[in-house]
Amino acid sequence: MLRLIVAIILLQSLFFKFSGHAEAVHIFTTLGVEPWGRIVLGCIELIIGIALLVPKTKTIATLAAMCVLAGALFSHLFTKLGIVVKWDGNSDKGQLFLMALIALLMCLMSLILDRKIKKENL
Repeated sequence: MLRLIVAIILLQSLFFKFSGHAEAVHIFTTLGVEPWGRIVLGCIELIIGIALLVPKTKTIATLAAMCVLAGALFSHLFTKLGIVVKWDGNSDKGQLFLMALIALLMCLMSLILDRKIKKENL
């Protein structure tokens, strides 16, 4: 269930990245990687989102998702992007930062639970 929620979070963001939504363009312009960074990250998130749903790839996909989410959190905390993203008179009110943090914690919980279940089955 945790991996499913993370997959949904990653996959729902693809519309904004691939359609060139003003917020996504602003974020990647601020980071200095528009448009290629937006498109490449969208492709990576698509692969990870699907791999999270496949039992054979769930662990590596969870680790990859954690890397992507840690990168998002880093970008919010340590660049001029900020925790609250503001563009064209709009604000996300910190939603993107919060979703990345929650998804990262869900990935961590998923890995811990998977390891506990594996130990119990030995």
